[in-house]
Amino acid sequence: MSKIGFYERRRRKTMVDLSKYTKDNIGKLFDYSVLPKNTDEKDIRQGCRDAVKYNCAAFYASSPFWLPVMKEELKGSDVLPAAAINFPFGSSTPSVKAFETEEAIKLGARSVDTVMNIGALKDGKYDVIKEELRLFKEAAEDALTKYILEVAFLTDEEISIACELVAEIGIDYAKTASGQFDGPSMDQFLIMKQTLENTDIKLKVAGVKFPRPQNAYCFIMAGAELIGTRAAPEIIDALDKMRAIGIVPEYAGAS
Repeated sequence: MSKIGFYERRRRKTMVDLSKYTKDNIGKLFDYSVLPKNTDEKDIRQGCRDAVKYNCAAFYASSPFWLPVMKEELKGSDVLPAAAINFPFGSSTPSVKAFETEEAIKLGARSVDTVMNIGALKDGKYDVIKEELRLFKEAAEDALTKYILEVAFLTDEEISIACELVAEIGIDYAKTASGQFDGPSMDQFLIMKQTLENTDIKLKVAGVKFPRPQNAYCFIMAGAELIGTRAAPEIIDALDKMRAIGIVPEYAGAS
């Protein structure tokens, strides 16, 4: 399978210009999540309120179960209620993932992430991957779709192949990781970026390693269009510090 090959070359990506952002609007580069398995309703409600406070793009819980609470808390804001599907292992059949996605949409999800069947990809069962991608996209209707590769478990070639399959089906975002295992290296992210460079597929990074503010902003400067993290408030609050030490460019005003 070639690096680009079978899908149409459409446009060259533009990089996020961090000099155009302040702490008031930079939250739109972050999907905020509250994902520990012992999360309760109090945590979810507070997470939603923090997502609104920091003007994040979306708020995620680990299950569609929490979507009614999220819809209530996020009502009147532009923070998207979001759900992680078949999280974090991604080993269910394509039809089960599609059913979970359909249920999440009915419960109010406007953005959905699902985890790739890693074993199927590693076995070269690309028809399985394409089927789960196709069913996932159909079930999501007009909600944003994000496909988690879990790159820490993949070879460089497998990362590239997975990205090609994402592009073939037309998922909105290729995402590095669930954030529950090892995060991506910059080299792994750059393989994703190179493979998807001439497509409309966007890049989401999750699993950002410590020190998170420095690494998160470096991934954005390298081409990430979204960062998914439980540390969104910490990273956003660190913007001025990152500018002071020269990691993030100085604010140049809105375009």
